[in-house]
Amino acid sequence: MDLLKRKSTSWYNRTVRAPWSSGLVRGSCLAVGGVLYLKVWLPATRLAVPCVFHGVTGLYCPGCGLTRALQAYLQLDAWQAFRFNLLVPLLLPLYAAYALAVRAKRKRTGHALMAVMLATTIAFGVLRNFPSFAWLAPN
Repeated sequence: MDLLKRKSTSWYNRTVRAPWSSGLVRGSCLAVGGVLYLKVWLPATRLAVPCVFHGVTGLYCPGCGLTRALQAYLQLDAWQAFRFNLLVPLLLPLYAAYALAVRAKRKRTGHALMAVMLATTIAFGVLRNFPSFAWLAPN
């Protein structure tokens, strides 16, 4: 019975599941969907997802300004993207180092880098709400 089940579903695994199981294919689809959202949907409809945290508290969360920063990156305007949200360029090299550590199976290094990224995100979210760090707020 088990052999019959494996043979009857093997065509499914080869034709349907195999192409979508690749991380490259899934990542590419996610990237294309993100670009379509930022370049087509938002300019056409002006219907963006509002920040619930900012709406309720009046404070900036670490992600406030991220959509506008990504739009600025797509227009190759890095300076404006930095003004909207400086967290992305801060975390990008850390995330790349984390991905390399995970790939090399260095658990301690990966955990340490994840802790640094979490601490950076929390510190960024807290500091951008103080008047002396107003330059971190999305402008």
